[in-house]
Amino acid sequence: MEKDSRIYIAGHRGMVGGAIKRKLEKEGYNNLVLRTSSELDLRDQQAVAHFFEQEKPEYVFLAAAKVGGILANNTYRADFLYDNLAMEANIIHAAYLNKVEKLMFLGSSCIYPKLAPQPLKEESLLSGFLEATNEPYAIAKIAGIKLCEAYRDQYQCNFISVMPTNLYGIGDNYHPQNSHVLPALIRRFHEAKETGAPVVTIWGTGTPLREFLFADDLADACLFLMENYNEKQFLNIGTGSDLSIKDLAYLVKEVVGYEGSIDFDTTKPDGTPRKLMDVSKLHALGWKHTVELKEGITLAYRDFLKNAYAER
Repeated sequence: MEKDSRIYIAGHRGMVGGAIKRKLEKEGYNNLVLRTSSELDLRDQQAVAHFFEQEKPEYVFLAAAKVGGILANNTYRADFLYDNLAMEANIIHAAYLNKVEKLMFLGSSCIYPKLAPQPLKEESLLSGFLEATNEPYAIAKIAGIKLCEAYRDQYQCNFISVMPTNLYGIGDNYHPQNSHVLPALIRRFHEAKETGAPVVTIWGTGTPLREFLFADDLADACLFLMENYNEKQFLNIGTGSDLSIKDLAYLVKEVVGYEGSIDFDTTKPDGTPRKLMDVSKLHALGWKHTVELKEGITLAYRDFLKNAYAER
């Protein structure tokens, strides 16, 4: 990509798209094409087709998606499947019609079978049953990967796909019901600190293992792969290391400065015992994360105090 290449970031106001936008601007890319969801409904095929015909982006980062936690995924199953299928199909097809030089599709680690061997290798895709609660979202993301592969096979489009691990960072969602585990912990420990609550109760035993990647590290990986990777095989993006929910909770407690105690409600479910990405292919290409977890949580908490919590 040249510094003045026309680059469209679909979903630039989300955490991932926002991180990609910051990274590109920092590196001097000065011709970004951006539209909010109110300006362009990505589920509207005709609107997307018109946008591509008019703007003629040369490169596309497809980071737009309807996302949410377990409750939202399981409640709005039709919305998660339809909206995500429509958005990715419209953008990928329009990119083909308008001869986009390169497109990157961003998926999710939930594409892997529930019982796939750990760490999760790219080859495990479609080797078993999905986690039932987020199956519609996972199927939509798998369809996005297969669309990129199919347009590559049939039309020789340079469309690539990447699968990030659990993400957190600037612009995260801290909704009390719909957020993911790390931002949820940040909010809960902060509120306990503010109210002087003596105990924070966390669901489960605290033993499940999870991997976390700072969103700005993901953006760095995306730019690296946009410039250096042109293969059909999708790639995992992660840190290659994980920690227990218990250790995560104590780390967030330390960063937030909460001085009470932590109680684990073992009557509540733990979820999947482990979820770690195999990132050996990515490491072999020469990219590794730079933001370690404590530093990333500190940056995320600062952003939470400045933006997410201030709004409430």
